[in-house]
Amino acid sequence: MTGWPTAHRAVTPLSLYVHIPWCEKKCPYCDFNSHTAPGPLPEREYLLALRRDLEFDRALADGRTVETVFIGGGTPSLLSVEFYEGLLEAIRNCVPVASAAEVTLEANPGTVKPGYLGALRAIGINRLSMGVQSFNDDLLGRIGRIHDARQALIAVEDARAAGFENLNLDLMFGLPGQDLIMARSDLDQAIALAPEHLSYYQLTIEPNTAFGRRPPRLPQDDLLWRFQEQGVTRLAEAGYDRYEVSAYTRGRPSRHNRNYWEFGDYLGIGAGAHGKATLAEGRYLRTVKVSNPNGYLRHAGRESGVTRTVLDTPADITVEFMLNALRLVKGFPVTLFEERTGSAAAGIAGICQQAVSDGLLAVDGASLRPTALGLRYLDTLLERFVMEQA
Repeated sequence: MTGWPTAHRAVTPLSLYVHIPWCEKKCPYCDFNSHTAPGPLPEREYLLALRRDLEFDRALADGRTVETVFIGGGTPSLLSVEFYEGLLEAIRNCVPVASAAEVTLEANPGTVKPGYLGALRAIGINRLSMGVQSFNDDLLGRIGRIHDARQALIAVEDARAAGFENLNLDLMFGLPGQDLIMARSDLDQAIALAPEHLSYYQLTIEPNTAFGRRPPRLPQDDLLWRFQEQGVTRLAEAGYDRYEVSAYTRGRPSRHNRNYWEFGDYLGIGAGAHGKATLAEGRYLRTVKVSNPNGYLRHAGRESGVTRTVLDTPADITVEFMLNALRLVKGFPVTLFEERTGSAAAGIAGICQQAVSDGLLAVDGASLRPTALGLRYLDTLLERFVMEQA
């Protein structure tokens, strides 16, 4: 363990995640902390709770400037523009926010009303992440989405008319009953809309979801791999750079998500929100807020509203770093590993050499990156580091 220099925490980038826990309807595949909206949402009470929460966490910012803000859920687009105006004001009053900060809000096409996106853009939200998932109405119905393809197209049109120049579309593959032609049609439609960013990822069945309890019939593994290959090829042809396992961009990567993958720091406020903060002397802190919305309203801003875990062993920190950084297609500089973990790279040399020999990892100058085989079998590659550090 080398330990961090005194100034280390001051130079680790800082982001802010805000969680909105409500949805109009819970999707059967979703294992995020989301809850069906209980009629009128308690916007005023939740805003006050978020303010208390951020004040409580302010010391973890340590005077640093917040470079990115991400408002996720749940379905953030259920809440009013007035709520977000108050939220952004509260954030800026509590912590320094960069003038060029990336401020993202997740939106469901089925909840976007006329004029809503323009008002969001006017108050300073400058990036949208739209949960489209598919442009096939039949497939959307099978995965329980509340919108249809027409609503998705209108929402994208409204976003452009509102002045959003940084737009992400979420697209799934491997849906129940989906074939290669359907998947290609979804890709072609998404590309035709020319978003700056595309998240293209496989539907997975998670425990404790409706699909986990009653799994639908999904495409077989060999077909799933063909979906993946088709997506990588088609998006590359359209000029999208694959910079992370499931993220593609035309020059506008997600700065917020990139900070996660490069093991930066982030404050997490809201019901069930997670945070990570670098501490002194080779340690870092994980925080998790109370997940139940009603419990969060009662406990936000108090010690009873957060669970804290301090990781202070080289093994634990190395695994956490690799779980994030090896998702990046171009990998990471060895110096970043040493800077963000406080450990010397010599400590992982053996496992890295073995992964290189097995064709899962490559060395590019002073950087490490997963190979094409390593990206395909990313869980296997990550498991090497978990087992090595156990």
